[in-house]
Amino acid sequence: MRPLLLAFGAVHALMAALFAIAALVLTGVAAVSLWEAAWAGLVPKTAQIIIEAVGVLAAAVVALQIAQTIAEEEVVRMAQVSAPTRVRRFLSRFLVVLVVALVIEGLVMTLKALHERPADMLYSAALIIASAVLLASWGWFVRMNRYAEELEPQALEEAKAEDRKVQ
Repeated sequence: MRPLLLAFGAVHALMAALFAIAALVLTGVAAVSLWEAAWAGLVPKTAQIIIEAVGVLAAAVVALQIAQTIAEEEVVRMAQVSAPTRVRRFLSRFLVVLVVALVIEGLVMTLKALHERPADMLYSAALIIASAVLLASWGWFVRMNRYAEELEPQALEEAKAEDRKVQ
């Protein structure tokens, strides 16, 4: 069983590296867009380019956060995501970045729709509402998970001990 777990660790490390590379490429794309915007002058199209670059940067942050979470949780800690504390922490790290990125993307879509196609406002509103529902659901999950953590206090101590591996 140990070789299989090591193989899973290697696959997780590869996935983390690929997410990090994707984050770097997206950051490069955003940097090029911002460079073009800087040389385009102060025209309305400049604002649109900058807003789209912010959306790309938000995606880069999500990719980088996923890479970091996978590396820390699956490669460094080799944590078994089964205890309530570990599940809450793992999902929280991912969802906080995801919700922020979705809201930023919703704002980007809203601003773009305002200037180009007002009919697309429905889609941006749907994305922002879905982000709010995701945030509320996550809050409910954390609240319910706290009750489960109280039933397994040793799992919280184990999670704290695992945290020392990445400090």
